[in-house]
Amino acid sequence: MSTAKATPAASTDANKMRIVNLIENTEGNSGCAFAHGLSFYIETAKHKVLVDLGPSEETLRNAAVLGIGLGAVDTVILSHGHYDHSGGIIPFSKLNNGAVIYMQKSAVGDYYADDGEAAGDARFRYIGIDKEIPALPQVKFVQGDAVIDDELELFTIKSRSHELPFTNNRLLIKQNGGYIRDDFVHEQFLVIKDGEKRVLISGCAHNGILSIMDAYIAKYGSAPDAIISGFHLMVKREYTDGELGEVRQIANELRKYPSRFYTCHCTGIAAYEEMKSIMGEQLQYIHSGDEIY
Repeated sequence: MSTAKATPAASTDANKMRIVNLIENTEGNSGCAFAHGLSFYIETAKHKVLVDLGPSEETLRNAAVLGIGLGAVDTVILSHGHYDHSGGIIPFSKLNNGAVIYMQKSAVGDYYADDGEAAGDARFRYIGIDKEIPALPQVKFVQGDAVIDDELELFTIKSRSHELPFTNNRLLIKQNGGYIRDDFVHEQFLVIKDGEKRVLISGCAHNGILSIMDAYIAKYGSAPDAIISGFHLMVKREYTDGELGEVRQIANELRKYPSRFYTCHCTGIAAYEEMKSIMGEQLQYIHSGDEIY
């Protein structure tokens, strides 16, 4: 296994950021709970930020284990409209009702997973956000790109340069009593500017990490220094040869960038290890409670 704990970068005046995982699928060395979901805590020169809040209030308990006070958070970014990234928002809002919660307006949609015919009447499973979240007074809906300030920006995919990853085939939107394939317009990405350094944070990269990288470069002119993201390549069975080929192709494309990649959550350990064999030290896995910077 090549999923060693992330080693925090040394803190310097030029590196003001602190980025800590609050929850993800795999156990780390911090004593934090782990669960299917994702949340990151980020400190910048001006902000204390949460990107996603995991599947439940367990995220808040992990923050306490790590000595992170969530009452001081001023900004929350919901990466997309799924429960495993938003389940901790209602508990968080009871602890902190002042932090602005940014989400795409379309994140309130009726999102479902198709669990297959074997699931019978439970085949189509709701995976969207708690319907109480949009009514919170601190929610700020955005449509498309948004500049928060000179440190924080949100951007979205206007058109994909690559096909959606194969794992998205079972993810749907319920409309007019039927189901159509999710187009992931509800997905947004956070760009953090720290001096000359640029960090891109995505939740699951449902639009595909290669399309996201192309969109980032089209908007900003060059690749970010670091990318933190799940790649949504996990399956709960053996990969087909075609699927493994897609995983390898993504890794071969990513290795061309000068950036460091930190992945977690929906990438899956098997896909991560396949990508790691191609990308080497350019790619690192982040476990629950790990600190990146």
